[in-house]
Amino acid sequence: MSTLKVDGIRSNSASSDAITLASDGTCTAKITNKPNRNLIINGAMQVAQRGTSSTSDGIHTVDRFQSKYNGTDEATTQQQADVASGTTPYSLGFRKSFKITNGNQTSGAGSSDYVFIRYKIEAQDLANSGWNYTSTSSFITLSFWVKSSVGQNFYGRLETQDGTKYNYPFETGALSADTWTKITKTILGNSNITIDNNNGTGIELYFYAFLGTDQTNNSVTNDAWAAYASGTRLKDNTSTWYTTNDATFEITGVQLEVGSFSSDFEFRSFGQELDLCMRYFQRFVSGNNYQIGMGAYYTSSQIKCIVPFIKEMRAAPSVIQATGTSNYVFYRDGAADTFDSFGVEAPDERKVCLNNSSQVSGTVGHGGIVRTYNSNGRIDFSAEL
Repeated sequence: MSTLKVDGIRSNSASSDAITLASDGTCTAKITNKPNRNLIINGAMQVAQRGTSSTSDGIHTVDRFQSKYNGTDEATTQQQADVASGTTPYSLGFRKSFKITNGNQTSGAGSSDYVFIRYKIEAQDLANSGWNYTSTSSFITLSFWVKSSVGQNFYGRLETQDGTKYNYPFETGALSADTWTKITKTILGNSNITIDNNNGTGIELYFYAFLGTDQTNNSVTNDAWAAYASGTRLKDNTSTWYTTNDATFEITGVQLEVGSFSSDFEFRSFGQELDLCMRYFQRFVSGNNYQIGMGAYYTSSQIKCIVPFIKEMRAAPSVIQATGTSNYVFYRDGAADTFDSFGVEAPDERKVCLNNSSQVSGTVGHGGIVRTYNSNGRIDFSAEL
């Protein structure tokens, strides 16, 4: 039996080795099809449980991604948008993006104004990812597609949340207007970083359309970790996008993976992405005559209903209900008791007890079905970071 002895293996057209062999008999391989390598959930923007368009601040369309704005004369619009056919992301398999459309900021770019997209990564996902985040010899790689209707440079950053906060700013470089561009950033570890092994936020990831000078300074060094300070998050931003009415900014294909190179995007099925998203948010019911669960009269004026979640959540969630009147109904022994809202009792990661102690009257122990009663009726569970 013969033995082939080499230090590395690479393609004729490659600039680096695909497999590097060490003297102790081990090897390092750049494998591009490793499962579960993307630490970002819903990076292809497929899932939008809450809706597809909103002018509200926060998470209201694409799951896990927040649109944040401040100081605007007219609110920005966030939406789950279609990736146009004939573009490079479309040819690679991307069909949806997260898109921000600017309002008309007639007063100009104020020092405290901002428009950005934020994604929060659960700490234990990072702590158990294989990234040795305190070592400058260990890397994670961020990649994403970005498009703006205004040609200019944009900025982003990562911010750790445990221990002393650390900030890692980066830039896209000058983008051509209305052209999708792939951005790749390889990020080394730092001995000052702390990431706890828990279900809190480990790192926040930001993509900025604009950030005012209260939070920027040209002394900032891109592509390097530094202690976080509110006034030095980024270099000073170009304000052209912000002062252009109806300017658009959109991203898709967001991937964060362990290693020093960017692999092909890890496409997951819609069902897989929805399942991952429901750890943080579940639209349980929405609309008229949807069953919430079985309930019973605990007292003659109080009903209780145990509701198990579709999937175990990150933490005990908040319960988001409809506003208005007669949103819910309790059908029991030939009668129907309508009421406006629920009380929330003893929530945990797996279930919650919903109760009502007003507008209802019945016999202790009598059971029935709890449902929504009009088109406004809904129950959402949120355990977002």
